[in-house]
Amino acid sequence: MAFDIDMIKKVYANFGPRVDAARKIVGRPLTLSEKILYAHLWDGDPRKAFSRGTDYVDFAPDRVAMQDATAQMALLQFMQAGRPQVAVPSTVHCDHLITAKEGASIDLPHARTESAEVFDFLSSVSNKYGIGFWKPGAGIIHQVVLENYAFPGGMMIGTDSHTVNAGGLGMVAIGVGGADACDVMAGLPWELKFPKLIGVKLTGKLNGWTAAKDVILKVAGILTVKGGTGAIVEYFGDGAINLSCTGKGTICNMGAEIGATTSTFGYDESMERYLRSTDRNEVADEANKIKEYLTGDSEVYANPENYFDQVIEIDLDTLEPYLNGPFTPDLATPVSQMKVEAEKNGWPLKVEWGLIGSCTNSSYEDLSRAASIANQAIAKGLVTKADFGINPGSEQVRYTADRDGFLKTFEDLNATIFTNACGPCIGMWDRTGAEKAEKNTIVHSFNRNFAKRADGNPNTFAFVASPEMVAAIAIAGDLGFNPLTDTLTNDKGEQIKLDPPTGDELPTKGFAVEDAGFQAPAADGSSVEVLVSPTSHRLQLLDPFKPWEGTDLKGLKLLIKAKGKCTTDHISMAGPWLKFRGHLDNISNNMLIGAVNYFNDKTDNVKNELTGEYGPVPATQRDYKAAGFGSIVIGDENYGEGSSREHAAMEPRHLGVRAVLVKSFARIHETNLKKQGMLGLTFADKDDYDKILEGDTIDILGLTEFAPDKPLTLVLHHADGSEEQFPVNHSYNAQQIDWFKAGGALNIIRAEAAAKAAVL
Repeated sequence: MAFDIDMIKKVYANFGPRVDAARKIVGRPLTLSEKILYAHLWDGDPRKAFSRGTDYVDFAPDRVAMQDATAQMALLQFMQAGRPQVAVPSTVHCDHLITAKEGASIDLPHARTESAEVFDFLSSVSNKYGIGFWKPGAGIIHQVVLENYAFPGGMMIGTDSHTVNAGGLGMVAIGVGGADACDVMAGLPWELKFPKLIGVKLTGKLNGWTAAKDVILKVAGILTVKGGTGAIVEYFGDGAINLSCTGKGTICNMGAEIGATTSTFGYDESMERYLRSTDRNEVADEANKIKEYLTGDSEVYANPENYFDQVIEIDLDTLEPYLNGPFTPDLATPVSQMKVEAEKNGWPLKVEWGLIGSCTNSSYEDLSRAASIANQAIAKGLVTKADFGINPGSEQVRYTADRDGFLKTFEDLNATIFTNACGPCIGMWDRTGAEKAEKNTIVHSFNRNFAKRADGNPNTFAFVASPEMVAAIAIAGDLGFNPLTDTLTNDKGEQIKLDPPTGDELPTKGFAVEDAGFQAPAADGSSVEVLVSPTSHRLQLLDPFKPWEGTDLKGLKLLIKAKGKCTTDHISMAGPWLKFRGHLDNISNNMLIGAVNYFNDKTDNVKNELTGEYGPVPATQRDYKAAGFGSIVIGDENYGEGSSREHAAMEPRHLGVRAVLVKSFARIHETNLKKQGMLGLTFADKDDYDKILEGDTIDILGLTEFAPDKPLTLVLHHADGSEEQFPVNHSYNAQQIDWFKAGGALNIIRAEAAAKAAVL
């Protein structure tokens, strides 16, 4: 069925006129990204041209999506906003709080029991405020969104960085923190700096062992983990048209790994096929009426260098399969070179696990292509040398794949079928032996491979590949195996070469499902009661953060100077900590425990300036807070890379950190800090990072004249009595400065709601 069809019809009714108006104002042809952005301005019809990478713009997203780990904090904030119901269509998806261990038949019932309190909270709060609720086991948020809610030309935000997956159906879909989602659900505009544009021209057609996954693995190698920051990546060309819709989704999904605001493709026949196959004929019919508006103008694609800030060209005919990793998703190695690279770098060649799934690669097409490799192995007398695990993307995908025999094929190859959930991709993997921290290699079709992410073991070398490549390498048990050229020995001692994968873009017999797992909200939720126990260790009602005291910040303790990569996984780990995502004080006990201390190269070990002793980061910060001291965190490049989790901003705020000063920020994390009333600052001169010493006490001056584009001053009081100072930059606009002064954006929303209630 087509959800929210009236909303979609309204978007399409306005789309053409707004694009026409924007084209006149801008004075040139438009990219698809620009069309969608200008069609979703908060003020309606475009009235001015915006400067990319400079102008902050208010938008009106069509919908909001939240996964269960982030939805808790988002909805705890929304409950304080004073609104009776969400202002835009919104959904909650229970996919993160399910541990992969034994298989779906055991793991899912266990999760329902273990996290019943959280699931009941999310179900009831969704019921009360008009939010669609997808039950545990229904599927991974981004696969479910693609199957049910994504539509060409739409704009959505989601409390997960991989919301961008919906670009596979031609949306501008952007990952945000819960405070941003709260704003939109409360009926307020959503602010975004108008993105720059990167164009990726695809020519040719995928063939042989190469998959859509290899496109984004190649792009990640070109742009690196921060090369897309502040930009939308728009794919076009005959190669783009030749890709399936879910293949496009895979490419857009991993755009989060290059820091891109989002990625998208123009509407084409593959999207129409997908819409109709997923029972959304009405959406396809409406899209077809304005299809010329749902792609970039022809002049743009004919001369992309005139319209994009950067252009990349990839020939799919010659593209080779890739393996990216370890420890970062942008270290791209062609499969043909992996054996040499692994031996040169000391990467373990023996593969212990092959894992297929995650929001990136868990579609019907993904499973069908991987199953074709598994089926060959069985027919040719091969067995897997590595353990093998599968996470279907949704109950609809699982049910259909089971009907069509794929799951039996995997099971015949001794694979474990895990729940339709994120599982190992986000650290929810109870892997036997991981606690030994032994050096080992795994391959997976996920999107991220940061240290400790999948299993908590810092010595697990994780490599990202397509599902079919994961299947082949799991069978071989060898990271250096190249299925294009290498052979395997079967049970008869014969040398066997695997044929290239085959698969169906969509099920030939159509999708099927008995119970997709959706719960519609009450028509009137005013009588629904949402209970949060004051003694719960999983959920905690929020107290407002205190407003700025109106003075410069002086006498700040240096909590930690983080060295090198510091992602949101380092700042607020997932895995077993996910259980506390609805309890701010409890989850704050993981704050920055993964960050490397510059002064001793250790994690979770910093000097407590009150005692002179070294200890855990959260405990040290709690001591500072109890003693009335604020503190500052220092970071390196692309600080906050990775997930959209706002806990990485809320935990420092809750424990009394006042500012974060880094060489550069990842987009979502910087916004999250601002939303929570924190100071997010950058070095004017990155070499000043080296001036900060252990034991420094720090002042931040200029806050009484805090204004856009006006640097602040940092004063270092060194332990030897000497001082030095230097300017630090910020990107706050007037509204964001108001957030800081109010103690957070939510305090402003709450005050507005109270004022409105008083008038009524």
